[in-house]
Amino acid sequence: MLQAIGLTSKPRTDAPPLVDDLTFEARPGHVTALLGEPGSGKTTALRLMLELEPGRGVTYFRGRPLHRIPHPGREVGVLLGDVPGNPARTVRNQLRMLCAAAGVPASRADTMLEVVGIAGLRDQRLGSLSLGMERRVALASALLGDPCTLLLDEPAAGLSPRERGWLYGLLRGHASLGGAVLFTTDDAKEAARSADRVVSIEAGRLVADQEAADFARTRLRPRVAVRTPHAARLADVLGREARAARRAVEIVEESGSRLSVYGSNCAEVGEAAFRHGVLVHQLADETGDAGASTAPVPHARAAATAATATTAPAGAAPNPSADSGGRPGDARSRRPASAVRRVGGPLRPLRYELLRVFGTATPVLTTTLVVVASVLTSLVLARAGQTPQNRLLAAWPELLPLPPAALGAGLLGALAFGEEYRYPALAADRGTVPRRLGLLTAKLGVCAALALLLGTLVVTADAAALALVFDSGPLRTPTEWLSPAASWAGLLIGCAWAGVLASGVFRSATAGLAAVLAVPVGVVPLVRKALEGSSAYPVTGLGPRLRGLSWVQWPPEADRLLVGALRVMTQPVATALVLSLMVLLCAYGFTGLRSRVRW
Repeated sequence: MLQAIGLTSKPRTDAPPLVDDLTFEARPGHVTALLGEPGSGKTTALRLMLELEPGRGVTYFRGRPLHRIPHPGREVGVLLGDVPGNPARTVRNQLRMLCAAAGVPASRADTMLEVVGIAGLRDQRLGSLSLGMERRVALASALLGDPCTLLLDEPAAGLSPRERGWLYGLLRGHASLGGAVLFTTDDAKEAARSADRVVSIEAGRLVADQEAADFARTRLRPRVAVRTPHAARLADVLGREARAARRAVEIVEESGSRLSVYGSNCAEVGEAAFRHGVLVHQLADETGDAGASTAPVPHARAAATAATATTAPAGAAPNPSADSGGRPGDARSRRPASAVRRVGGPLRPLRYELLRVFGTATPVLTTTLVVVASVLTSLVLARAGQTPQNRLLAAWPELLPLPPAALGAGLLGALAFGEEYRYPALAADRGTVPRRLGLLTAKLGVCAALALLLGTLVVTADAAALALVFDSGPLRTPTEWLSPAASWAGLLIGCAWAGVLASGVFRSATAGLAAVLAVPVGVVPLVRKALEGSSAYPVTGLGPRLRGLSWVQWPPEADRLLVGALRVMTQPVATALVLSLMVLLCAYGFTGLRSRVRW
């Protein structure tokens, strides 16, 4: 049961609200159409129900508002706009990523592809799909969590009649299992033909809430559907007789052999055709173009039933079964409200992030470009000479603010949140990108691992290229390798984390990469200016003093590691990175807390 009570959008300046005190319900086991002209507030009403739009009112999904439901993706399936996903991602990878977000097994993706009839397109890119196939992918995404309620915004827009019939058949099959379906449309005939109940709105206000049959009888014009091989002659006959009798009759030629006659009935049209000897193949009274309600598609309904019976995950909400009162029962709805808490973001963040990263060729392409650029830069520096070995292996000339590997790590970090804001895969569940500590931790961990892997590949490739071209001439066995390795790792991880946090704060991958570049360009000169000059109180002998204060005595060799770490931290670039990460982390926390105030 979906109950929308008093939905009112936040009005714009000197303008009425798009939705004004809208109240209705969508019952389980029924398909409900929200009907209205373009601009009447249908989409805004759906966004208010999903708490994606500021305003007043409340929507109850089986007795609870969305923010009181532990796993919204398992309660409500949503289709708003186009398929939310990167066009370069395959259909199967997109659904597997959303399975991790909803906390359901990855095998559910293949099952839903079978349900919507596109199992053969699982390896196709999202950007290469037709409109009809995109709608099927969107429906599969909405059904992944086996939700009780479906909210669909203009699901049949632009589809062919055959695709529309399949779509509404699948929705009716979901409703026949006890689910509630609500879809928006601006076509009154489509609403009367495909829904059990029609909720009409105009300028954001409720106009009528009727059964589909009552809606068709009272809101659509009755007509006589005629099919004849002599359509033009019959139209002329009916027009002349109507003028002679002074009756208001409208005759519309639907095609070469079909007529729609408004303002008359079958008896009058049939008698006129008989008197003038016009052959008629079909003669029927209809209400508008409503016709009969769309019957469920047999294979879609059976597949949905099988999927529900065999693939519901442990702990997930099953489809409701009718209780003694004829309404679906749900043990979770009887749980005390204080025991329910909202879970934002993916339920399996690490798996979700890994699937997001490797779902496209971006990491491979970025790594390839970085390695090639680093090798070329390293060869040019070695040929010119007078470049320290550490900078030679890192391919870091003095003129560049950062080496190619650091820029590549920063780019991978910036894409962590930037791609989600550009292609919001989680928008249907909870806002644009839900801020959750587990999601942030997964992104930081995965990006750090990618940065270290990228740095290792760059150093290995540079060393191999230098040994191959110059026969190990520029390379010498290092006397101290721990401190440079720690500096290199810290630089790459710091750039990757700066990209992650900046893209999360500014909601853009470009802004994330710009924040990475701002560290050496803007922050490092300020830090270098603050650290220049000798210190009045040097920190020599810090290692022995710390060893004396600790409960566990570490070996004297550890002092060398501590001094190396301190030497790394006192470098201007390291200090600037630490300061920048602290500022970005505080900004991320502030924006995340601010976005949760209204919840």
